[in-house]
Amino acid sequence: MISFIKGQLDTVNTNSVVIDCGGVGYEISIGVSTFAKLPAVGEQMKIHTYMQVRDDGIGLYGFMSKEELHMFNMLISVSGIGPKVAVNMLGSTSPHEITVAIISGDIKAISTLPGIGKKIAGRLILELKDKIKTEAYMPYDFDTVESADTAAGEGPKNEAVAALTALGYSRSEALKAVVSIYEDSMDTQHIIKLALKSFSK
Repeated sequence: MISFIKGQLDTVNTNSVVIDCGGVGYEISIGVSTFAKLPAVGEQMKIHTYMQVRDDGIGLYGFMSKEELHMFNMLISVSGIGPKVAVNMLGSTSPHEITVAIISGDIKAISTLPGIGKKIAGRLILELKDKIKTEAYMPYDFDTVESADTAAGEGPKNEAVAALTALGYSRSEALKAVVSIYEDSMDTQHIIKLALKSFSK
């Protein structure tokens, strides 16, 4: 498998790049987010890759960060999500936003991503929620944060999430706000106050 390619950026297209590595040009499919981070043509770059081997050929998909590649690999493990769909998903949002939506069970947010309907969004949440909770790369402790339907009465973080969703915010919005401002020993009222302030920024 080819885990990354480092070389000179030779050609840039809307959905792909060609990187000259030791005189060999590797064509790599990319998403919008990767396209936006590319250096100028002729400069050196490193791109993390996934290699797809099929009967009709070999395809390379590239990302500028290991985090994006990691999320890509998780997404394509879900039935109904192929490499092209996963690339487009990561092209329209970040791995962190997808993670928050999965953990909070926000089908609506996921189903707005390109190529994803409500049925696949539900399957994605079902198959990846527990797996993501155990991932070492996760920047927050989501173990005690469940959906708004079950959050009430299970601690200040969960109570704050439930309160924010009751005010009209989506579960993913509420969860993201709470984990971004939470510190140990905060009570529910303080968490809600700071979370609401973060929404106004």
